[in-house]
Amino acid sequence: MTKKLGGKSLVAAFGAFSSSAAEELETRSQEPHNEAVRSLARVGAGIVGATQRSLQELREERDRLEALVKSGGHQELAPELIDPSPFPDRLPDDNESDFEAFKNSVREQGQKVPVLVRTHPKSAGRYQVVFGHRRVRAARELGVPVKALVCEYTDSELAIAQGIENSERQNLTWIERAMYVARMDGHGVRPRDIRAALGIDDAELARLRQVTRATPSDVIKSIGRAPKAGRPRWLSLAAAIEQDASALERIRETLSADKVSSSDERFQTALAAALRRTAKMLAEPERLLLRDATGAQIGSAVFGRLEVKLRVGEKQSPAFAEFLRAELPVLMEKFAAKGDGT
Repeated sequence: MTKKLGGKSLVAAFGAFSSSAAEELETRSQEPHNEAVRSLARVGAGIVGATQRSLQELREERDRLEALVKSGGHQELAPELIDPSPFPDRLPDDNESDFEAFKNSVREQGQKVPVLVRTHPKSAGRYQVVFGHRRVRAARELGVPVKALVCEYTDSELAIAQGIENSERQNLTWIERAMYVARMDGHGVRPRDIRAALGIDDAELARLRQVTRATPSDVIKSIGRAPKAGRPRWLSLAAAIEQDASALERIRETLSADKVSSSDERFQTALAAALRRTAKMLAEPERLLLRDATGAQIGSAVFGRLEVKLRVGEKQSPAFAEFLRAELPVLMEKFAAKGDGT
């Protein structure tokens, strides 16, 4: 059951967190068994009604949580009691050198910033990470307690809080964001909460979904984070898979034989394999699916050796025809400028 701090939402509770209260909490935090400190450290209610409030308000709440942390209002938890977030947002790094450097820093200087965890919804006495996975892992490997702030979040609140943290740090690659969306979809998180978590619109949500629905997760995991492969190239890979039934087989064969260590290089070889077409395939018409901003199919384009056929649904046909009529002269000018015509 979700608890509330003094019957108030987080906005009200932390809005009243004055400088004098901070000083009082800092003083009390020196008393290891003080129940008042423990109750304050265990922030109740989470983000109540998160979807009814703006992202700015959520960020303000996060800032208030940070103020509480700085004043000493955190706990120390055994890392063995902390499980990963139900929404993993990371693919493995190409190497462990960055993490080893981070772990050495924790060993020498201690954990500077507490992690944020929630009480486990199914296992009493356990917790799940909202953000701070690397800090938890470092503490586990070093055999030291984890400094943590404990909240009680629903799945949607956790997803939003985790998404805000990662979006502001801008350290998720595009495909990691797509995988994050897929996992939230799998847990039944509402689209409006997913959009709030990542700060995206309907069109971007549709693109993220398109890639993970067309590209199997084992292929994505084999490629890895691919930080240089942004949205256009991942969409190209997904389109190639959708349009060519044999593309996945070629991609998997390429990745299984690939010896390169960089995820960006693995992506390049996978894309090249997906786009590789035999002479027989080149002689056959190529079909391209046309989609609207939500990712729904509205038609197709068939490219043959001597003709191009466009087919659009009856609902979209009049508007699309008008759009194409207006844009075609511009497209022909671009084509002529390339010098490919005769």
